[in-house]
Amino acid sequence: MKKLLVLAGIAGVLFVLKRNKDAKSEADLWREATAPSETPLGSASTNGSAPAKSAQGASGQN
Repeated sequence: MKKLLVLAGIAGVLFVLKRNKDAKSEADLWREATAPSETPLGSASTNGSAPAKSAQGASGQN
């Protein structure tokens, strides 16, 4: 009976440690995903249009 209690206690400790590790990993992923970048939304435009081309590239197509 004591052996079962010890095994259950060890299993409980391992379960708690695994949950804490998983929670930390998820928090790290969330922090990385929501971290501000140097340009807003990377290179995407905030109004849904395509990113503006450089002046040289746009004038070359006229």
